[in-house]
Amino acid sequence: QVQLVESGGGLVQAGGSLRLSCAASGRIFSINVMGWYRQAPGKQRELVASIPTVGTINYADSVKGRFTISRENAKNTVYLQMNSLKPEDTAVYYCNADIKSGTPWSDLRTYWGQGTQVTVSS
Repeated sequence: QVQLVESGGGLVQAGGSLRLSCAASGRIFSINVMGWYRQAPGKQRELVASIPTVGTINYADSVKGRFTISRENAKNTVYLQMNSLKPEDTAVYYCNADIKSGTPWSDLRTYWGQGTQVTVSS
């Protein structure tokens, strides 16, 4: 089975930085888009950033210029560098990835991590 495991969340003061990591493991044939979403209390889950294997990286307007998404394909890992954090960035951050598992004929499926809490104090 495929698993996504996030790490790097925590408590930080406004203006600080955190780096999130998400590693995919299991029977993986290929990974297409990888991304980060977040969900604040009482709000819907929203896209933070996504990065394809090849192509354009997308960022939510609210994080442009502050957050940077990157990936290390050899390690099946995606990162989110978060700088100049604001209290409104407080949320549970989820990693996701579109993965073809096992064989070239497997269906492409979307997998989610368990989430990691990011809390930014004012």
